[in-house]
Amino acid sequence: MRSLLLAPLSLAAILSLTSATVSRRSNPAQASTQDVKVIEVGAKKYEYIHVKQGTKVQLRITATDHTHGFKIGAFSDGSDKNGSPGLAFTSPQDCWKIEKGQSATIEFVAQTSGTYSFKCCVRCGLGHGGMKGQLIVDP
Repeated sequence: MRSLLLAPLSLAAILSLTSATVSRRSNPAQASTQDVKVIEVGAKKYEYIHVKQGTKVQLRITATDHTHGFKIGAFSDGSDKNGSPGLAFTSPQDCWKIEKGQSATIEFVAQTSGTYSFKCCVRCGLGHGGMKGQLIVDP
């Protein structure tokens, strides 16, 4: 079964999504799982993507202000690059380019626990160097 994960992306500019759920009822105690709606929210600094090892993940990233890019390595920070990759991508892209007003979906299986750094890979203007974050795969 596919799992959709909309999570914060720790970018210093507007290139992130945060998952949020809300109930459409006025009394939260009466809410059931049928009443949950996922809402996309933009831009949060200093947050990270956390997923469990073995999870199939879809990151849906929307570029709201400029064309941006998303690049994440298949190997965790500091790992041996000769072993098996920790993230198994469905697409072999190195950099996903996301045009302003458009979305891109990056899909992978988080096979190995560790920390994986990501960054914007399309020169997007002032602050481009600060557009980076971490995906943390928990055991």
